[in-house]
Amino acid sequence: MTAAPSSGVFAHLRANRLAIVGATAVIVVDQVVKVWVRHDIPEGSARQFLPSIDLVRTRNTGVSFGILNSAPPWVVGLVSTVALVAVLSLVFGLLPGRVRQFAAALIVGGALGNLIDRIALGSVTDFLDLPLLPPCNVADIAITFGAIAMAIGLLLSGISERTTAQAGDEA
Repeated sequence: MTAAPSSGVFAHLRANRLAIVGATAVIVVDQVVKVWVRHDIPEGSARQFLPSIDLVRTRNTGVSFGILNSAPPWVVGLVSTVALVAVLSLVFGLLPGRVRQFAAALIVGGALGNLIDRIALGSVTDFLDLPLLPPCNVADIAITFGAIAMAIGLLLSGISERTTAQAGDEA
């Protein structure tokens, strides 16, 4: 009996298992909440959730926060795919382990959560009406926080590299 190879797909999956589990959790939470919203909140109605934050039910044919809302579906799909590939290239190419896995989990989970809606329903269900923003959903919030984590990770890794380089110059 031979052991699974230590390189290739299995090694990549093992190395990124936290990102995979995190992305799966984002997808599950996003889809469960969207099913609840579609079941309990009539389209176009609003319920107060917290002061200044309402639960609404809207359909978004664009990308995050209503961008490209009037674009044809193939344009939205193309832009979403290119953006996801570009962001993941940055995440996996530039960020250290745990930060990379956290940012990737949020971004991939959010992107796939909205993709499920697009494929199944032809649009994304949005339900959270925050002040100064168009309605959004769990997937949009995950993508946003993933991008913030990525930006912070990039800033901190740049600071760390400069500090290490300066310490090496002083030695």
